[in-house]
Amino acid sequence: MALPESEMRRAVNAVPAALFRKVMSRFATGVTVVTADVDGEVFGMTANAFMAGSLTPPLCVVSIARGAKMHARLADSQKFGVSFLSEQQAPLAQHFAGRAFAPVEPVFRRLGEVSVIAGSVGVVAADIVSTSECGDHTIFVGHIAQLAVEEHAPLLFYGGRYAALDREQRLEQLGPQSFW
Repeated sequence: MALPESEMRRAVNAVPAALFRKVMSRFATGVTVVTADVDGEVFGMTANAFMAGSLTPPLCVVSIARGAKMHARLADSQKFGVSFLSEQQAPLAQHFAGRAFAPVEPVFRRLGEVSVIAGSVGVVAADIVSTSECGDHTIFVGHIAQLAVEEHAPLLFYGGRYAALDREQRLEQLGPQSFW
């Protein structure tokens, strides 16, 4: 259910944008590139607003700003790919965020009906099954059609910077966890 416009304005004014960004940056995430194929061309955008949505049926969620070019491309395509980047793919994260410092040539591969980035930690191909407005973003829910995994160290994002998993500090004594 959407908030009435007056409540939305009050909520926006109650939370300083700088504090919001700082607090949200303290949630460590993986780094993904969301891709869409439109008219035979592949488009991509770096995003960390990705999550698993459901195990049964297999769903995932991406949140895209309505002002982003990728928003219209997802609406046109009705499908998307998500590539979970590896530590070695940090230059690709910069490239798809529009902040490349050096020329980068992404290498794509097909996963079902979408393009994904080759050499990623994990990749997902999804068909958009629903959307929902969420403030200045739209949440795209995708039914996962295909997925694949490779053994690479993941690229992380924390505190406004790219980070690496410190494999020496993993909490192995706690054992494997499952939140499903």
